[in-house]
Order: sequence, then structure tokens, then C-alpha cells
Amino acid sequence: MTAIATTKTDRLLEGIRAGREMTRWQQLELLVRLSLPAMLAQIASIVMNYIDASMVGHLGANASASIGLVSTSVWLFAGLCNAVSMGFSVQVAHLIGANDEEGARSVLRQALVATFVFSVVEGLLGILVSPYLSVWLGGGAAIRGDSATYFAIFSLVIPILQLDILASAMLRCSGNVKFPSILNAVMCLFDVIFNFFFIYPTRTVSLLGFDFSMPGMGLGVPGAALGTAAAEILTAIIMVYYMLAHSRQLSIWNKGFGELRRFIPTSRVLSRAWKVGLPMAMQHVAMCSAQILTTMIVAPLGVFAISANSFGVTAESLCYMPGYGISDAATTLVGQSIGAARKSLARRFAFISVAFGVCIMTLMGILMYVCAPLMMAVFTPVQEIIDLGVAALRIEAFAEPMFAASIVAYGCCVGAGDTLIPAFMNLASMWGVRLTLAFTLTSVFDMGLTGVWTAMAIELTFRGIIFLLRLWKSKTFRE
Repeated sequence: MTAIATTKTDRLLEGIRAGREMTRWQQLELLVRLSLPAMLAQIASIVMNYIDASMVGHLGANASASIGLVSTSVWLFAGLCNAVSMGFSVQVAHLIGANDEEGARSVLRQALVATFVFSVVEGLLGILVSPYLSVWLGGGAAIRGDSATYFAIFSLVIPILQLDILASAMLRCSGNVKFPSILNAVMCLFDVIFNFFFIYPTRTVSLLGFDFSMPGMGLGVPGAALGTAAAEILTAIIMVYYMLAHSRQLSIWNKGFGELRRFIPTSRVLSRAWKVGLPMAMQHVAMCSAQILTTMIVAPLGVFAISANSFGVTAESLCYMPGYGISDAATTLVGQSIGAARKSLARRFAFISVAFGVCIMTLMGILMYVCAPLMMAVFTPVQEIIDLGVAALRIEAFAEPMFAASIVAYGCCVGAGDTLIPAFMNLASMWGVRLTLAFTLTSVFDMGLTGVWTAMAIELTFRGIIFLLRLWKSKTFRE
């Protein structure tokens, strides 16, 4: 039985499933209603990450570099969790679009088991490689110990992170973007609070003319990892409970969990998840491997360059995270439209989403160019790091419009279940353009960190262009 629509967003989504005609204004309104919570959550997440990075940054350049060295590896492992989740959540979007909510719940049950097993294996792998990772990445002896500890703690909580990612993706694809967006933003607040106590030692704090003792564990970089782990555990508990007990389309709590065999993944569901998730996983491995190679290109440039590169990536995320929020909304809208057998509507949603994303990220790019010195000063008081980071951000600002096009267009393709060709496009762009240019500009022309970020800006512009061409010529959205 279809759940009763209770909000205007629900009613607009119900219009997709019911086959009602939608004006362009209604399509734009629905896109904004789904995008806005995700965008605000992404921005809140980045603001909190700014504070988080600033906490570590004030411990010194070595502390910053120890986390920056393994940050791309953290993205690699977290991205694999996301790819596995999307293999199942895209199926849920299609089933809900076809008004088959019981089928969506069946996929959810199987996804809980399949993704958890995957995450346990991945977490064990991360723990095993953590002592060697910083050495492989070319980190100096002064930062290897903290890097290894940070990555080991992250790996330990990967199964919990997987549950949070799965529940968040399932809720978004069901049309509920607001709750996971708000909760993920709150998770960042949890992260900062926990870090405040884990990173710093007990100290005297002055507030409004009063001095008082603030307790702390003084764990430094390992404390940052523990703070993030604690925040992820708390968030995952809330997210999974909400999905199982309160989601209109996905709740299985009140309906009974059913027999244990209903949780055993079937070949049909696994094959569909494999078709969508495997190209995403392969793409993510290859692209993160490219980012890790980029880190290895940066590492010989010194601690200041490593720190500036890491902080620059965090600073830039303020610009591109809204694009990922719009991409999430586009995945939901395109996925439900495809499930409802309305390919022309899916195509209209795709182009409206891309245009909206380009406009938002163009404005964010202008903001980043103007505010680059202030953004870098948030992270560190070291002037050499600030100067390198400002130069990098101002180069990258010019690539933001086409970066938006690639982000949102890829989200549209994921919603349609079209992940294989886009995966190869991302790989060709990253490996054929970015890495080649980065190596050439740093090794041959001796441009240092500026060369790495120039290569990045050129590659992102190229990637946006080819994704626009893919979206325009794709047969996926044609009736």
C-alpha cells in the first residue's frame, strides 16, 4: 500500500509516481525542496570540518600533515561504502517510483546484511594496512606514527560508518532528504564537541571574565580520530533507528522484521546492486588512487605543501559540497522518474538540476576567490601554508562551474542506473588529464603546489564538458 503524502514535497513526489503532468516550475520547486536541506547540511558539514581542521591545525604543521597524508585513503574507503550503498538504494528509488514499497523494503532488508558484511571485510583490511600506509605514501618519520593511528581508528568504525551511509542513502532515495541532511549536519557538531575533549589536555579557559578548568584527554591527532568515531557511532544509531521505525516508505519496525530468510541477499537483488555499484566502486578506487598519487606528488614538496594541499581541499569543499547536495536530489528525482517509466520527465529533471548546480557553484567560486585568505587563516597561523593555500584556491575558483556540471550530471546518471560509461569518463579525465598535467607541471616546469592545482582546475573543466555532452546525447532518458 502506498504511504499517504503528508507534505507538499511528498505530494509533488507522489505526482511523479502517479503519472501526473508537472510544469517546469513544479519541477524546479521540487528540486529546490529536495536540494536545499542537503545543501545546507553539506555547508554545515564543511563549516564544522573547518573548525575540526582548525583544531588540529593549531597543534602544528606535523599534526596537520599526518592527517592530510592519509585523507585521500580515508576518502577511498568511505567512498567504497557509498558505492556499495548506492547499488541498493538506486533500486529502492526505482521501486518506490513504481509504487512497490514492499519491494523497496525487501531490498532494504537484504542491503543491511550485504553492506555490513562488506564493511567488516573492508575495516579489517584497513586495520591491516594502517601501519604501512604512511610509509607507502612517502610521509616523513615525524608524521608516520600519528598517520597510522588515525587511519587504524577510522578503519575500526567502518562498519558503523557503512550503516550510517546506507540509511542516509535509502532515506534520500525514498524522497526524505531533510532528516538525513539535518542529522549529518548535527554529526559534524558532535564531531567538534568530541574533538574538543579528546584532542586537547585539561586547561584553563576564560569566558566572559571567568576562568574555569576545561577537562580534556590531550590525545592530539589520535583524539581527532576518536572524536570523529564517537560522532559517527552516535549518528548511525539515530539514523538507522529512524529509517527502520519512522520512514514512511521503508519502515520495517512496526511491520515486523519477518523471517530471517528475508534478510538473506538474493541473486536478483545482488546482481542489480553489482551492476550499479561495481562501476561506482571501480571508479572510486581508481580516482582515489589517482588522488593518492597526487598526494605522493605533493609529499616531496615538504610539510608546508602537504598541509596547504590538505587545507585547500577542505576549504574548496565549501564550494563543491552544495553541488553534491543538488546531485543527491537529482539522483532521487531521476531514479523515481525512471521507476515510474517517465524518461522524458527524468531528462527534464536532469537538465534543470545541472543548470541549478552550475549557478550555485559559480557563485560559490566567486566567494572562494575573494575570501581565500580568510578561509586559509581559519586553519593555521603559519603564513607559508596560508600563502600556498590561497594561490591554490584562487586557481581552483575558475573550475567550479564545470565541476558543478560533472557532479550533478553524474548524480543524474546514477539515478538512472547508468554508471559504467560515466565511471570510465571520470577515470579517463582523472588519469589522462589531471595526473599527467600534475606530474608535468611539478617535475618538468617546477611549479610546485601551484602546478598540482592548475592541473586540477584544467581537468575539472574538461570533465564538466564531457559530462554535459554525455547527458545531452544519452539514450537513457529517451522514451
